[in-house]
Amino acid sequence: MKQIDVKELISAMEELEKERGIKKEYLIESLEAALVTAYKKNFDSVDNVRVEINSVTGEIHIYSIMEVTEVSEDPLLEIGLKDAQKINPDVKIGDTVDIEIKPKDFGRIAAQTAKQVVVQKIREAERELIYTEYNDKKGEIVSGLVQKADGGAIIVDLGKLEGIMPPKEQISTEHYKVNDKIRGYVVSVEKGEKGNPQVIISRSHPEFVRRLFEFEIPEIYEGLIEIKSVSRDAGSRSKVAVYSKNENIDPVGSCVGQKGIRIQNIINELNGEKIDVIEWSEDPSTYIAASLLPAEVLAVDIVEDEEGEKFAQVIVPDDQLSLAIGKSGQNARLAAKLTDWRIDIKSEKQIRALIAAQNEENEEENSEE
Repeated sequence: MKQIDVKELISAMEELEKERGIKKEYLIESLEAALVTAYKKNFDSVDNVRVEINSVTGEIHIYSIMEVTEVSEDPLLEIGLKDAQKINPDVKIGDTVDIEIKPKDFGRIAAQTAKQVVVQKIREAERELIYTEYNDKKGEIVSGLVQKADGGAIIVDLGKLEGIMPPKEQISTEHYKVNDKIRGYVVSVEKGEKGNPQVIISRSHPEFVRRLFEFEIPEIYEGLIEIKSVSRDAGSRSKVAVYSKNENIDPVGSCVGQKGIRIQNIINELNGEKIDVIEWSEDPSTYIAASLLPAEVLAVDIVEDEEGEKFAQVIVPDDQLSLAIGKSGQNARLAAKLTDWRIDIKSEKQIRALIAAQNEENEEENSEE
């Protein structure tokens, strides 16, 4: 069949392969499949056809695939054995032979189809490249400009695409305005309608705090200090447990920085959210006591309840009870989540009352005996 802008077509495919990474072979295969569909549609054909494009010259050939039978009963789909052997002497009944066909006016149809296929594949490839790029950023921090902020999901311009920050991923104490520059944690990357990538970002996720620490604290980025755990009440308070194998490194001091400059940068990014940095310990009692900062802890006992499950019994000074528990139980809740321990906090006065009640109960039991 006559070539359709041969040099231009092949040159365009080669250019796309260089610039966008779309393989020429992939484009040719896609175009061949599209031309088969175009042929059947435009010529109202039921033929079993195959299209072949020469990857060097760009020439297009259309073949009707005929089944070899003893006697042809359907000239569109079958060819008699004798006629088939004139084309290929080795064919047998049940084999197929390709017979080239040259429909009129197919060059124009092929040209239109080629343009549509190339444009479509470019769009698909661009979407796939963007998806791959941002999928690799899952779990990382990205920045962009707020495009839409009307009380629902926040739309953020990330450059090549838009990021979506649903209400549950926003910090309730923050108020976003159009053109605000914000940073967010990439929670997930999905393929939406028509394959368009959708990036879900978050400012309320606990991992957002972890990533901010990695940005601001070189020792964490370099692996000298490890973040063991993060618990967070977004917009209000976070607790971060850090640890270093190097005895010469103070993990808490390194995170806070001289005059608090390092931790202050993170607090500023979170618009004043309080952050407790504590030193992780493999000893549960030590770790749990530290997790209840800023409250002072007198003792931590690991005990068992009636079902045999272990929990931490924490004793604090009388004037530290409300601080240890925190407003609406926040401090105790974050400490429990950070350490993954069930924590029961009592004041000295409460402990003394429990001990007195237990002693009284024991005395009654002894007297009855």
